[in-house]
Amino acid sequence: MSPGTGGNGVPHDDPMQQTQVFRRVHDTTATTVLPTAAPAPAPRRRRPLRRVLTALGVVLAVLLGYAALLLVLAFAGMERVDAFPAGDRPAASPGRTWLIVGSDSRENLSDDQKTELSTGSSDGKLTDTIMMLTTAPNGVATLISIPRDSLVDIPGNGQNKINAAYAFGGPPLLVQTVEQATGVRIQGYVEVGFDGFFEIVEAVDGVEVCLEQPMQDVRAGIDLPAGCQKLGGADALGYVRARYSDPNGDFGRVERQRDFIAALAAKVVTPQVLLNPLRAVPLATATGDALVVDEQSGPVDLARFGLAGMRATGEGGQMLTVPFGGYATTGAGSVVLWDEAEAEALFSAIREGTRIPKRLLT
Repeated sequence: MSPGTGGNGVPHDDPMQQTQVFRRVHDTTATTVLPTAAPAPAPRRRRPLRRVLTALGVVLAVLLGYAALLLVLAFAGMERVDAFPAGDRPAASPGRTWLIVGSDSRENLSDDQKTELSTGSSDGKLTDTIMMLTTAPNGVATLISIPRDSLVDIPGNGQNKINAAYAFGGPPLLVQTVEQATGVRIQGYVEVGFDGFFEIVEAVDGVEVCLEQPMQDVRAGIDLPAGCQKLGGADALGYVRARYSDPNGDFGRVERQRDFIAALAAKVVTPQVLLNPLRAVPLATATGDALVVDEQSGPVDLARFGLAGMRATGEGGQMLTVPFGGYATTGAGSVVLWDEAEAEALFSAIREGTRIPKRLLT
């Protein structure tokens, strides 16, 4: 080794060469790669929203299937009739209107049932209850009571009480009479008899009503105390039929009928009934056995009818009686007259799909 050099042969006095050597050594060291542990897998991303939506979808599908099953059960048992008249009829309204009829037929009642329900033994078939259920284009539903003693022209039979139309010609003549008197086209027909009403109330385990005064009516077979109480099928039937003991006669009765229908509809949609198959399935079966409907209505139409009834009797719905114009005595007996101007205002609003005047709703 010559003087002036380091152990690697590089002169100590040459700084450039020393720097190059340092870089080579540093670069060589830098290329050395030490083994490292494999990276941990990324945690799975949870999707709670997707799971919730999936669960809700399953629940919704089950509920829709359950509702469809109840509707099919009810519809399968319904009797179908040709309810609409032939010939000229009013034009269809922007909304939809159903005629609801409560028949006083006893033909499906045994002698024991006639006694239990205090129906009497008349072989005739009149309409104790006549109502129009109508929906406007804005979705508002209205339930209108037509007093059974209303004096109207019955096609081919002259003037008589409106409930006689059914006795003269069954559903088609009753529909024709109502259409002629109101100018409103009837697009659906629903009828229930004494036995059917009884079975529906029994299927929901009774309906609660509240009476301000005690109520006794020998002809209807009821003796009810004042206060709130649950009525079973027999007492419920007497409650909606009673009129001789009511100081307001048939007008008091139609108000009670509407109130009871509202209470019944509210009871039907409670979880205790609707979500309980032990209640809901017998109710669907009883409803199917109880109702007579027109041949043109299908399950979807009946579902719309049910929803319209609940809207009419619930919050935001409307219930009223055809405007009263007085009483008269005719060859048909004591009859109810309509206020012609106010009745026309009511039915004109239905025909045109406009709001019913507020004065008629009070």
